[in-house]
Formats: sequence, C-alpha cells, structure tokens
Amino acid sequence: MSDRVSLVVGGSGGIGAAISRRLASEGHSVLVGYANNNERAEALVNDLGGAPHRAVHADVTSSASLNLVAEEISSEFGRLDVLVNCGGVTTPVPHDDLDGLEDEIIDWIFKVNWRGPFAAIRSMRTLLEASSDAVVVNISSVAGVTGVGSNVAYCASKAALDSMARSLGRALGPSIRVVSVSPGWVEGEYAKSLPDEYLQAQRDAAPLGKLASGDDVAAAVSAVVHHLPMTTGTIIAVDGGRPLGT
Repeated sequence: MSDRVSLVVGGSGGIGAAISRRLASEGHSVLVGYANNNERAEALVNDLGGAPHRAVHADVTSSASLNLVAEEISSEFGRLDVLVNCGGVTTPVPHDDLDGLEDEIIDWIFKVNWRGPFAAIRSMRTLLEASSDAVVVNISSVAGVTGVGSNVAYCASKAALDSMARSLGRALGPSIRVVSVSPGWVEGEYAKSLPDEYLQAQRDAAPLGKLASGDDVAAAVSAVVHHLPMTTGTIIAVDGGRPLGT
C-alpha cells in the first residue's frame, strides 16, 4: 500500500475507471479527472473507498482548466506522484476514404489525443518534480504501431503519444518517468458498438485469443507505477500479441 497522489485524466470512462479503482485499492489518493460528466465521476469516487478521493474538472482541450487542477493539487497535497492520461476520442473513417477524414476530425483527434496529454504533463510538471518517485503513464494504442484502427488520424495520434514517451522520458528524467501503456482492443463501451464478427476476428488474430479488459490495462499501469522503476521512454503492450497475428 502507498500514500501516493494520482491524477487520472479521463478517469471516469471505462479504462480510466478501472485504473482509478486499481490505484485506489493500492492506497493512492485518486483525483478522477473528467471533462463533461461530473455525475459519473462523482459516482466513481463514492465507490472507491480507502484514501480520500475526489472528482476534478480536467478539460484537456483547455490549458487554463488543467492549470486550475494543478493549483488545487498544489494547495491540497503539494505534489503529484502519478499522472495517467487516458482520455481519448475517435470516430470511424475507412482508411482509404481520404476525403471523409476531414480537417475538423483530424484537428479534434489530435487536440484531445496528443495535445491534451502534453498539456496535462506541462501543467503538472512542477508538482511531479516535487515527488520522490513521479511517473506519467499515457494510454496509447496498438494502432500507433500497426496503423490499424478507427481512422488514419487516430492511429497517428497514438503513434505521436508513443513518440512523446521517448522524447519526454529523455527530457524529464531523472525526476519524472514517462511510459506509454498500449492496449489492443479492449472489451468496453466502444467495442460494444462494433459487430460481433469483427471483434471475434480480432480475438482470433491475437496469439492469446482474447481482447484485453479494462482491468488488464489497469494492471499494466500499476506495474509501471510500482514495479518497474527502471522503465521510462518506452511502450508497454497490453494487446494479446495482436501485432504478431494476421
């Protein structure tokens, strides 16, 4: 158990909620960051138990919002030990439909999926440097490696997150570690919107024969935080070996 302070941006969604629960069970004070759904974030906080937790409004498209969160954390805790960036957006566009991937979609995806995590790290840097064992975990995707995903821009945004782990792992060391945790398909809300036969094909293409769960991703985050102190600037895959498949 620990007394670490953790901010999970996008912490009330499927993967974010699993990460929030895992860190809370390990003794962290968890700040559940949300952009719009305060009720869902508050409901999650009420279920966490253990150390004091609370919901915070953290809109990754607004640096002003993130700076306010940093001020709140500074006033209450004086430091931040763990920052998890797991907010993300996408929309299906076939990869060969270049006209369908409009500028507005591209800008929206990069604004949330890449600029948002960078802005969160920028806002929280001083607080992370005040920790004796700070780590940033960005939730990436196997799409950043394979180029297979909901659209070309989504894949590119996740590749950019992986690149950021390398750049900032170098730039912010030794005081802050930066790691990408990279899931494949996750059994969750978005997967439920897809045809069963498509999801089964993804299971069949992975050597482990299954999709990840939110808890699988949370376990990887926990491993990075607690058990991999010499790991930074790299990608931890949680994909069932999907890139090895067909």
